[in-house]
Amino acid sequence: MSVFCTLLSEPDAKGAFPKAPRRTACADGGELQQERSGRPIRVLIADDHELVRRGLREIFAADRGAFEVCAEAASGLEAVTLTRQVQPDVVIIDVSMPGLNGLETTRQIVKEVPRAAVLILTMHESEQLIEELLKAGAQGYVLKSDAVRDLPVAIESLYKRRPFFSSRVARKVLDGYLKDSARNGSKSPLTPAERRVVQLLAEGKSNKEVANLQGISVKTAETHRANIMRKLGLRSMSDLVHYAIRNEIIEA
Repeated sequence: MSVFCTLLSEPDAKGAFPKAPRRTACADGGELQQERSGRPIRVLIADDHELVRRGLREIFAADRGAFEVCAEAASGLEAVTLTRQVQPDVVIIDVSMPGLNGLETTRQIVKEVPRAAVLILTMHESEQLIEELLKAGAQGYVLKSDAVRDLPVAIESLYKRRPFFSSRVARKVLDGYLKDSARNGSKSPLTPAERRVVQLLAEGKSNKEVANLQGISVKTAETHRANIMRKLGLRSMSDLVHYAIRNEIIEA
């Protein structure tokens, strides 16, 4: 895999790479909010190219104090082992790695350390690969060509348990599910009240926020969420977001 030119430039005469631009704004124009009790978001980087890992460190260094690279892995197996050991908030995974590929690495991390959100960072954007990785439990998918622009915001989003996709990936996800919807044409099994809960969850609302908006207890909101996931056969929040998009409960 080639090193992505928009993330890393050629080193200067002293061997130093240009600094990544500092990121302070979210996609909606607001400032990045650090809802983490004053501590940085702990990130584990898994990529078999040292040059790529170095470029990512420089991107994170530009957002002073917002991120901490707590570990780096050069293979999928090492990424799984380190994730168990250091318990990061977010794990950045490349698809093409020796030994254990990105898909299997994602599956193992989601199973063994469910608190760690998985963000795929790759140059590959086939619809089938994207679907397989999201089904495996990845909550975000950023193309390496978009890394400088999207990565800090993606990390913030996943930390807050909100999915994030590069714009081209989001379009592929939407197109794929619209095709499925057209083929299936199935009626939603949810009641109007359940569709409202799905909408709120897919919009990134927490159980507490859902409870406040619906005038119910947090425990009841959690029960609704569990029942909806079971009824629809969904396994992750990414699956729920895809369902909401496919069934026109929210817009992509």
